[in-house]
Amino acid sequence: MKSQSGFTLVEIAIVLVIVGLLLAGIIQGSALINSGTAKNLANELKTIPVYVYQYQDKFRALPGDDASATSHVNGTNATTGGTIGNGRIDGTWDSTTNTEESFLFWEHIRKAGLAAGPTGTGDAGYAPRNVAGGRLGISSAVPIVNMTGSYFVCSGAVLGKYVRQIDTTLDDGNTDTGSVRIAEQGANPQAAIPSANVDDSKSYNVCMAF
Repeated sequence: MKSQSGFTLVEIAIVLVIVGLLLAGIIQGSALINSGTAKNLANELKTIPVYVYQYQDKFRALPGDDASATSHVNGTNATTGGTIGNGRIDGTWDSTTNTEESFLFWEHIRKAGLAAGPTGTGDAGYAPRNVAGGRLGISSAVPIVNMTGSYFVCSGAVLGKYVRQIDTTLDDGNTDTGSVRIAEQGANPQAAIPSANVDDSKSYNVCMAF
């Protein structure tokens, strides 16, 4: 009668070690991807104020609110909502109205050579998107209850698993206090959500005041 051969304890141990290393590599790789996405989302928020300051330095006006946009950048002046030249970027941060200041902001900074992207307001790719596929925008209208500032930069459709890291990178790590806060997606303004109530699999708006 032939004896049946099997794995030795050493061979089983080696297989388990290899499986463990593979799992650790997968988990670490996933964590690095998540960290990279959160950093990119944070960098997008930080970049928009730079556009504002560069445009102001060059033209002594606010993009979107620039009363002389036609001569400065061959741009379009807003005709809906707000008052041109009043030092505010009127309209909602995620506006789709191509005659509002917050929507024309992107035309002005792109025609000024400060940012890349389509300059035609009717272009399908005109409205900017973040790395997660959500809208990016800026406005002087308060997007989250009790936020204070002159301008608010917002990024939409951001998964909860990223928002805490974004807040830690840019602010105080608390998603309902400080200059960076998160809220449910919907009509503005929404109430801020505490870090403890963030659902990793749910999408939120992240806004930064400056």
